[in-house]
Amino acid sequence: MDVDGEELTAQETALYDRQIRVWGADAQRRLSKAHVLVYGMKGTVAEFCKNIVLAGVGSLTLVDDRVATEEAFSSNFLIPSDENVYGGKTVGQLCCDALKDFNPMVRVSVEKGDISSFDVEFFNKFDVVVVSCCSLSAKKLVNEKCRKLSKRVAFYTVDCRDSCGEIFADLQDYKYSKKKLDETIECHLQYPTFVEAISIPWKALHRRMSKLYFAMRVIEKYEESEGRSAGEVSIVDLPGILKLKKELCTAQSINESHVPDTLLERLVTNTSEFPPVCAIIGGILGQEVIKAISGKGDPLKNFFFFDAFDGKGIIEDISDSNAGR
Repeated sequence: MDVDGEELTAQETALYDRQIRVWGADAQRRLSKAHVLVYGMKGTVAEFCKNIVLAGVGSLTLVDDRVATEEAFSSNFLIPSDENVYGGKTVGQLCCDALKDFNPMVRVSVEKGDISSFDVEFFNKFDVVVVSCCSLSAKKLVNEKCRKLSKRVAFYTVDCRDSCGEIFADLQDYKYSKKKLDETIECHLQYPTFVEAISIPWKALHRRMSKLYFAMRVIEKYEESEGRSAGEVSIVDLPGILKLKKELCTAQSINESHVPDTLLERLVTNTSEFPPVCAIIGGILGQEVIKAISGKGDPLKNFFFFDAFDGKGIIEDISDSNAGR
């Protein structure tokens, strides 16, 4: 990720004065030169976009060709509730128009197309890629394309179902600095790809692994096997999902109690996002992307889970180097 370049302008310094006092002029300069690509503009991603636009990212490109409907603005505050305004427009365009008003100094634009169809070179224009509301195969493919580039592109997936959320991060070979007492320490982390992370045998994971991790993988696999789009499941699919859970637990040699039926039922009963959880997950993701761009502070490695049921946020390092710990 190469975001070195020009110094901040006087206008940028004045506008971002408060946050410069928090994370420094160098971090703000890196942020103002960074280019972020986002796919899938639902509620959680809308919160994330608002946060990084206000923080002063260099540019933000949105990809979401869905035609806006009443359902779209139920959790996405960027979409106006007036049908005369959103009628016939895409979700991407409506969100773009709204985000421009948050910070005129940030370049916000829309790109049309399916995220899976973009070639490797397309992703070379960006420093950070965030995908949401997409299939398991699309996540794998985009992550793979980011990895093929000569420069480091930070890759994130984010999903929110009902009152639960998940973030995955792949920062590749990542170096950063952090302060410890009065000294600055240089640190280095090696991240697995999405495929590498979810391919680790469940039995190799530690006993107290977040149950949400297993539940998300079951639903993800069910959607893929049934040819469904992300989030395209409902309570009528529960018997099939429970059957798949049993098969996966048997194949992975783990007890079925690791994937509670009640949790799976919650996730498929209401697949729409819960706005307060969108704000939490979107806030965490914004914080992580800013850290990844600035190279300052301990980053998330490599999964984050949140469940409003118990109010806990959990970080899980799911990688070969950490299996079984």
